[in-house]
Amino acid sequence: MFRHCKVFITKLKNLSFQGSWRSRGSSAGERALQYTVGQKIHGFTVKEVTAVPDLFLTSVKLSHDATGAQYLHAARDDSNNLFSVQFRTTPMDSTGVTHILEHTVLCGSQRFPCRDPFFKMLNRSLSTFMNTSRTFYSVINSTSIGCEKDMLFFFRQEGWRLEHKTPTDPSSRLMFKGVVFNEMKGEFSDNERLYAQRLQNKLLPDHTYAVVSGGEPLAIPDLTWEQLKHFHATHYHPSNARFFTYGDLPLEQHLQQIEEEALSKFERTEPNTAVPSQTHWDKPRVDHVTCRPDALAPDPMKQNTLCMSYLLGDITDTFETFTLSLLSSLMISGPNSPFYKALIEPEIGSDFSSSVGFDGSTRQASFTIGLQGMAEADTETVKHIIAQSIDDIIATGFEEEQIEALLHKIEIQMKHQSTSFGLALASYIASCWNHDGDPVQLLKISENVSRFRQCLKENPRYLQDKVQHYFKDNTHRLTLTMSPDERFLEKQAEAEEQKLQQKIQNLSDADHKDIYEKGLQLLAVQSTTQDASCLPALKVSDIEPIIPYTPVQLGTAGGVPVQCCEQPTNGMVYFRAMCNLNSLPEDLKIYVPLFCSVITKLGCGELDYRQQAQRIELKTGGMSVSPQIIPDTDDLDLYEQGIILSSSCLDRNLPDMFQLWSDIFNSPHFDDEQHLRVLVMMSSQELSNGISYSGHMYAMTRAARTLVPTADLQETFGGMDQVKFMKSIAEMTDLTSVLRKLPWIKRHLLNPENMRCAVNATPQKMSDAAGEVERFMGNIAANRKERKPVRPTVVESVRSSSCIIFCTTLQQHSGLIDLYECVRTVPFSHADYASLCILARMMTAKFLHGEIREKGGAYGGGARMGGGGLFSFYSYRDPNSTQTLSAFRGGVEWARAGKFTQQDINEAKLSVFSAVDAPVAPSDKGLGCFLNGITDELKQRYRERLFAVTDKNLIDVAGRYLGVGQQTCGVAILGPENESIRKDPSWVVK
Repeated sequence: MFRHCKVFITKLKNLSFQGSWRSRGSSAGERALQYTVGQKIHGFTVKEVTAVPDLFLTSVKLSHDATGAQYLHAARDDSNNLFSVQFRTTPMDSTGVTHILEHTVLCGSQRFPCRDPFFKMLNRSLSTFMNTSRTFYSVINSTSIGCEKDMLFFFRQEGWRLEHKTPTDPSSRLMFKGVVFNEMKGEFSDNERLYAQRLQNKLLPDHTYAVVSGGEPLAIPDLTWEQLKHFHATHYHPSNARFFTYGDLPLEQHLQQIEEEALSKFERTEPNTAVPSQTHWDKPRVDHVTCRPDALAPDPMKQNTLCMSYLLGDITDTFETFTLSLLSSLMISGPNSPFYKALIEPEIGSDFSSSVGFDGSTRQASFTIGLQGMAEADTETVKHIIAQSIDDIIATGFEEEQIEALLHKIEIQMKHQSTSFGLALASYIASCWNHDGDPVQLLKISENVSRFRQCLKENPRYLQDKVQHYFKDNTHRLTLTMSPDERFLEKQAEAEEQKLQQKIQNLSDADHKDIYEKGLQLLAVQSTTQDASCLPALKVSDIEPIIPYTPVQLGTAGGVPVQCCEQPTNGMVYFRAMCNLNSLPEDLKIYVPLFCSVITKLGCGELDYRQQAQRIELKTGGMSVSPQIIPDTDDLDLYEQGIILSSSCLDRNLPDMFQLWSDIFNSPHFDDEQHLRVLVMMSSQELSNGISYSGHMYAMTRAARTLVPTADLQETFGGMDQVKFMKSIAEMTDLTSVLRKLPWIKRHLLNPENMRCAVNATPQKMSDAAGEVERFMGNIAANRKERKPVRPTVVESVRSSSCIIFCTTLQQHSGLIDLYECVRTVPFSHADYASLCILARMMTAKFLHGEIREKGGAYGGGARMGGGGLFSFYSYRDPNSTQTLSAFRGGVEWARAGKFTQQDINEAKLSVFSAVDAPVAPSDKGLGCFLNGITDELKQRYRERLFAVTDKNLIDVAGRYLGVGQQTCGVAILGPENESIRKDPSWVVK
């Protein structure tokens, strides 16, 4: 769903408007505490200064004197700075005006009169995050919508337009085009997103939440340019703005620049953008929607969804919101929760609906509970179970251990240090602040926890009373069902065609001529090389030439290699173990993802699966196992295959965490077929749901599978082969044969003979952690096998033939496709790898973006160079196939012809370095060396090669690896079959 605020937000590594700044002898928080209430700073007045020790920051609230713009600065010793601007937008129709405006304005402005400055800035800075989707928007660098003529062009490009299928051929049929139009067609072909959108629309029908702010596909063509301008003038103004900055940046310099370059040009307005409270219903309501059938659903006969959604309190009451969020988790999270027991374990449906849980993004929060993958005949049963579960919660409440496990999780979240802390903070406070709540109060987490404990102490039925009030006695309740309609996509196509004909039927000859001419004009604008010299840019010489060294200590524990990395982990310990699976029989490999997903959820030692889940929540920050495929850095036909075990804990819980791992290694439970079936159904449903959202990734694995052995194994572990395999398992009536395979897999995988470990902890706790690893190895020594360890890499013969595959398993995009073309090139250590990385970034920014998105109307597309030696071209939510494939080839010829400048190369280098130099959390330091064998020395060599890339290198690698007839190539499309593909005998339809 698209939310009702727009924000520009960017993370900057060692770069702010005026550069990052640290003063010796004082922290960022200490400096911020020196500000006083009432102090005037460059047109702003300080309103509040608050220390937030929970998060090691100091907040400074300000307001802009002239416009009333609000400003919040979170001062923290973090050089990964962040800047954002948020606007409260309240559309009253589904034309997608906010979404299209977001796209359109970011195409340029008066100060920056070039096309797509945001995309271009990704290549001109070391920004580690810059986003303009859903809630991301910028205004401070534009005093209007820029040059109106140009912006009208981009309204048509990004929003919608009538245009000939072939713009240069006036005899070709007219059709709807536009990036947002195609994007939202993709959104509304995703069943879970469609359901979530309708649920919000129908639960909150009285105001802005009743419409689709992202745009209803067939309502988008009703938006006019005049309506867009009017909405911009009303909503996108500093008087409606909330600025947020984070990190160790110099606050006063930022305030000065914002005042001088933006806010001083505006006067205060009184925009009426507040969202009123939803009128409370006097009785519950029932509604129904339809969706497309899912060919990969775990059970084709059970494709219905049912949820009950309850309107809760105002999110500006921060403590009540905190309490209701905790209550939501207690009701639905994990196998000990009442709704999991009542709805999931009886196997009525495949899983909870993805809409289930607490939603605090709207003015009034909501809670939703229900199932997907259920039979229509079970509708009344599910309604009854939900009502009965609420009664049971009111009667019995929650176990103390459940509550403590949840509060422990909050403690872990506060301790864990993320590289995207500022971004998470901005997202966390956005909704409350947007609706005039106090964002600082949200950050006082320990205060809320203490108050919550006190409420429980004073009233043991505190949570039960909340359930009684918000659920049992709540008449504002919506029951929404969804069922598949075999003609759903057909009806969508018919409705679009009808809408198109309505637009066309009244067109005069002059109108037809105008459409043709505007199509040519837009094409000409899109084909014009843009002068980006107006945009600020770093220089390659500004980048540090030498990487910072990460010290690691290598040792052994019980004969197993252990890497220790001392880091400021804030009282946390992070453990990983890589277990090689080279000895696993080939026929069992497809079961590895299933084994990984269930091994920590079946019970172990003396704990059943419920007790195990409770123990994991009480004593760790989570325990996970996942397949791992690691390409060799020197040879594309060498790789390591295995599983990686990951967990974390507070240092006081070290013995408990390793005892859990010991029990999982020594005595996992493989005897509960019913619980395994529940886990299988949930996993299969999750895979099926993911296809419509990540189709381009499935297309990638399918396209690459014949090129390198790592990609073939990735298709087995995470591609369409795995999706179909899990569907077949879900359809089995007897899982005994699967249960019998799990112990065999365990013997091969959970074997210390083929294992290595890594620990990240503070220097003070590293000795304790190393001791626990030693004891752990002693506890699992019995799992060793009487044989020599296998080598960590295996050789596979690569098939060099080109493989072109077209997947029609899901027509999920209503005519849109996800497309991938992969080319086998060189491994990480090869001298040409750096040149291919630069080439991919440059080709994306300077050629493919314009061809695939601007001209082609796809939501996204480009090229990337992967660590596994594959150079890939991709597009997603793309209305074209042959045109995009031609664009891929065109990009290669563009590069081979050297149609780029030194500035283009420099910008591509900056873009690559922004990823290379992205911050690494203390928990992940040294992980590249542990997993991939990529040492600091290898990283430094790669860095030097990036600096050294020249135009001749780029032309050379484009011709040598990507030229027609010289590459080993695979292509895959995921989406509906079309005529051009059907006529081409080279496509294999699957």
